Order: sequence, then C-alpha cells, then structure tokens
Amino acid sequence: MNISLLRYHSPVVVQQTTSASVVVYYVATMAEYQLFLSKRLVTEDDIIDGAVLVHDGRIQEVLSRKQADKLVAESKGKINVVDGGDAALMPGVVDSHVHVNEPGRTAWEGFRTATAAAAVGGITTIVDMPLNSIPPTTTLKNLKIKADSAKGNVFVDVGFWGGVIPGNQDSLRDMVKAGVVGFKCFLCPSGVEEFPNVGPEDLDIAFDALEGTGSVLAFHAEMEDDATLPENKLMKKDPEEYATYLESRPPAMEWKAISLVELYTKKTDVRVHIVHVSSASVVPILNRAREFRREKGHKAWRGGVTAETCHHYLTLSAEEIPRGHSEYKCAPPIREKDNKDKLWDYLLDDKLDLVVSDHSPCTPDLKSSNNLEAWGGISSVQFGLSLFWTQASARGLDLKSICKYMCTGPATLCGLEQRKGALKPGFDADLIFFDPEATFVVTADIIRHKNKLTPYIGRELKGVVKKTYVRGQLVFADGELAGEPKGTLLLNKF
Repeated sequence: MNISLLRYHSPVVVQQTTSASVVVYYVATMAEYQLFLSKRLVTEDDIIDGAVLVHDGRIQEVLSRKQADKLVAESKGKINVVDGGDAALMPGVVDSHVHVNEPGRTAWEGFRTATAAAAVGGITTIVDMPLNSIPPTTTLKNLKIKADSAKGNVFVDVGFWGGVIPGNQDSLRDMVKAGVVGFKCFLCPSGVEEFPNVGPEDLDIAFDALEGTGSVLAFHAEMEDDATLPENKLMKKDPEEYATYLESRPPAMEWKAISLVELYTKKTDVRVHIVHVSSASVVPILNRAREFRREKGHKAWRGGVTAETCHHYLTLSAEEIPRGHSEYKCAPPIREKDNKDKLWDYLLDDKLDLVVSDHSPCTPDLKSSNNLEAWGGISSVQFGLSLFWTQASARGLDLKSICKYMCTGPATLCGLEQRKGALKPGFDADLIFFDPEATFVVTADIIRHKNKLTPYIGRELKGVVKKTYVRGQLVFADGELAGEPKGTLLLNKF
C-alpha cells in the first residue's frame, strides 16, 4: 500500500480512496496527526514492527514500519511522532468488572482514585458495577446520580452496568436506552442490603423485560446448596483459617447457580454472562449452554453465553493463603491449585472468554483476621495487566493473549467492539506502551487506588506500563499521571 501526503486543504479531513493500492491523506496541518511507533506493535492476530496513525482521538490506520517511514519522510518533520522503541504498543486494556463505590461508599473507592489506578495499570476503559454505591444503579434516576459523581473525575473512559433487583423491571429498558452495557444480578445475598438478590420469579420478569433489547444479563452465580456447610457447624471451626471460609462456599454453590442460568438459555434469547468464575467444574455447563444456543442459530458473540474469570483465580491458590489474612477473601473464593490450573486450561481452550479484575475494595476496618466476618473483595485494578502477563508468559503465551482476553473480549461483552479493545481504523486511540520484560514489586507506596489493601503486596510482577493514552491523549507516563482527568462517560444523553 503506497501512502501519499497532500498538505493543502482546510478544514482537516481524512479520506481513503477506494483503491486497494493507494491511501491518500488530505491534511491541513500534519501537526494535528500523531504517529505512534513500536518495534512490537501488538494486535490479537499479529506482532509487527509498525505504527498507529491517530487523528482527533481516533485511529486512522495501522501501518508497517516501511509505510510509517515513508509517511514521516513525506511529512517533512511536521507529523507528531511518538516512538516507543522496543516497548510493545498495544490497545489499552478494558476492565469490565470494577466496583468504584461512589457515591455513598466513596471512602471505599472513588472515581478519581479508581481511574487513576486504572491509567497507571494500562487500563483505558473501566466498566463500573451497579452495587456498593448508594444509591445502586438500579433505576435511571440512580444512574444519573452516579454519572454526575463521575463527571470530571475520570482519568480513563468509564462505562456502567445497571442492576437487576426484585421489582425494578420497569427501569431496565430506560437504562438500556441511556447506554448501560448490561445488567448484573445476584443469585445469593450480595452483602449490601440495598442490592437484594433475585430468585426464579424475578428472573422470569427480568428476562421478559430485556428480550429483544440486545442487552446482557450478568450473574453472580452462587446459590446455597445442600453441600453448603450449616452456620452452626461453621461456627465451631477456626474462622482465621482460610479453609473454613472455603468450606462455607463450595463449588456446588456455583454449579447450582449456573445450572439455573442454563435453563434460561433454553427459553430466552437474552445474552447471559457469568462473572468471576472460580470453580473450573462449572465450565462444561456453560459450554453446553453455548453449544445449544449456537445450534439454534443464536447470532450473538459466543452464542450469547459468555463467562469471565479473574486475576486472583489465575494467580493465587488456597494452599498459599496465610492464616488470618482476609485481604485474600472474595466471593466466590480462591480455590486450590489444581482448580487454578484447570481454569487456565479452559481459558486457553476458548471455554472462558475474558479476564478482569473484579476490583472490590473496602476500608481497612472491614478486613479482619476473621475470614467469615471480613468484607469479601480483592483490590487489584492497577495490577491486572501485570498479574495476567506474569502468569501468561510463564505458560509460554505471547503478548497477543493480552489483546484477546483483556482487550477484545471485555470490549465485545460490553458492546464496545466497534470502538474499544483493538488497534483498528475508526477505533478510539486508546494505546499503551508496555515493557513486557521489566519487573517490579508491589508496595503500598505505588498503589493509586484509595485503600492500599491487596494480597499482592510484596509480590514481584512482570510487565511495566510506560505510557497510557486515552483517545490519543497522554494520561500516564513513566510513573506519573499527566494532568487533570481526561476520561469520558460512555453513556447516551438522558
């Protein structure tokens, strides 16, 4: 493909000829263009020596090094070149599972601190979960309250999940129109009273409300089961031992919940998604439901049946959790090493679709040595990319795996696949420069999220984010945030 620069027209426009052999850029001033160079430009399909041409916050073209050099020569030094050298140039990560908690529980986390941590970690889009804020995102009015608290306070772009709770079915379509990426519900108590769990009767109503909208219903998939240890027996065990907590939430809870979801995949076309799969034993159920949908001709991505797992399930194992350290506590729980290895097998066999943080912070007083009473949630949004790469590279994977599971997958789940998660013409210029060979140790002083509790303190991780750009704007460089928040809210006007 030959590239010519014709510098004369105003206002600035970018046009491509229909010829496959020539792309002509009509530009008023090359200073309005950015050319991001890297010897390792990474997409889901390839790693090349090349460049990304950006104008007005959008990707115009992905170029080979030869094409990029010609573009620079013809611009006579007037194009803005950002050369990353050996650092990998990649799409920014999309983390579709983040609990920001603002407003209402802003002491736990807030938009400014959560998105600052995301930017430092190479995440250019987060999607906020509907619970743990007060009010929860279960009505259009509550969505507006949350959006108002986020405006002007986000370093990266932010999307929003809505919530399904008993009785809010009349609000769901209004929230779809407002631009929520989908809805989340709980099949067991959520831990906060303002976001109650749903039962089969509530699900019948919710699925009816969402039918035909193209939206997705995501499930916290745990239900009490006969295998669940009764509370009177739990109280006789040592609550500081992680094994006690693990017994309180056996894999059978996930199995029962996902079996219920499978029933709905046979009687509705609504897309379903399972958040934070922790037990590998449930993956065959999901795969069976997906194949059923596909055989019926369901046109949605992955047959409209998708599932995620999280960094903590792919990194940590129950055997290594020390006594009395509830910073490791989450729901569903971290399980044994054999289970972790099976999750990796399923992920690499395309039986799981994406990897996210489930960043769920709290204040220090809610974490105690009692694993049964402490708040369940792990803080990790800043370190997700490095956590994944540490494990993935050790398993022989290359950088394309990051694009697949942490960029394209989450973007597609959230309906952002024409805008986020890939280096393609027309997409937002959400870019990162990433050093995959560098290492660092997680210490409290480098943590940008509000409360510094995380099970990863003291752990050495592989992969360092050097720079982060959101829609072509620098938001993080070499250890420092760049200026004031530049992120936008991914919502429609309402």
